[in-house]
Amino acid sequence: VYRQMAELGWTAMPFTEADGGLDMGLAGTILVTEAMGRALAPEPLIPSIVLAGRALAKGGSDDLKQVWLGPAIEGEKVLALAYQERGARYNLHHCKTHATHRDEGYVLNGEKVMVAAGPLADAFVVVARTQGAETEADGLTMFLIPADTPGLHVIRQWLVDSSSAAMISLSGVRVGTDAVIGNPDEALPLLEEVIDGGTVALCGEMLGGMCEAFDRTMSYLKERKQFDAVLGSFQALKHRAAYMFIETELARSATMAAARAVDAGEANAKALVSVAKARCSDAYVKIANEAVQMHGGIGMTDEHEIGFFLKRARVAEMTFGDAAYHRNRYATLNSY
Repeated sequence: VYRQMAELGWTAMPFTEADGGLDMGLAGTILVTEAMGRALAPEPLIPSIVLAGRALAKGGSDDLKQVWLGPAIEGEKVLALAYQERGARYNLHHCKTHATHRDEGYVLNGEKVMVAAGPLADAFVVVARTQGAETEADGLTMFLIPADTPGLHVIRQWLVDSSSAAMISLSGVRVGTDAVIGNPDEALPLLEEVIDGGTVALCGEMLGGMCEAFDRTMSYLKERKQFDAVLGSFQALKHRAAYMFIETELARSATMAAARAVDAGEANAKALVSVAKARCSDAYVKIANEAVQMHGGIGMTDEHEIGFFLKRARVAEMTFGDAAYHRNRYATLNSY
């Protein structure tokens, strides 16, 4: 399926024509991720393309792009961004993984957790500290490390929605200076930009999931009868359904605004990304909860698919920061 997606050009959408892309930006990409959200598709478009791929496109050398970015866009290789660590709690510059400069390269030691698409990855974009203390904003560097590099070990994990992630252990991993993405010691701005892009793409997926859960629930309310009347005729359920619809519309507007702002490089892009993620996190969880409850007993079973949206909502809510984190980030960006 993922190769078919690449053949259709979907994996090329966020990249410039110079990098072999379609130059459709995130505003085009969220159309695909929304459809993926409706189908609960597990394909690694966001981790491989929007995260690691965009990091490589924005900071990688021509040689790295030729070897890794081109095949990633064509769907032949999968990339993964390894940046999270234990105890970081969404702090992007919390990094204990060290890269020590030796000879004509670096030696990396450390551990990364919750690496999306990690079990599938052919190579990892790893964030490591090349100088400074573990919570300093400066001193971070990105490296492109093939998955078969000696000393790199991948431990598969399963999330509550049955999607896969990985823990990445690095023990004496040696790379050359040609593996560096962007400027040494100055990776944080690039990392923030990439994560914001991934957050927007995830908001698109969350939007698709909540809309599908809503549509399925509306169909059920129009078919299921109780007390010789369809459930949809009950006024209390009509009110709840109207609330769900309003939430999807607010989430759509926020996601579209964030995508366009990031593509245009607007000054308030970061704030709009946080608005979208906070809105989508609250809305997806609320709508998924309501969908399961309105389906009644059948909604609580694994035999019915509506519960899968609830599980996916829980994982998506916590990815790239939950609603509380992004409300606080929005306030900080606006000097509240």
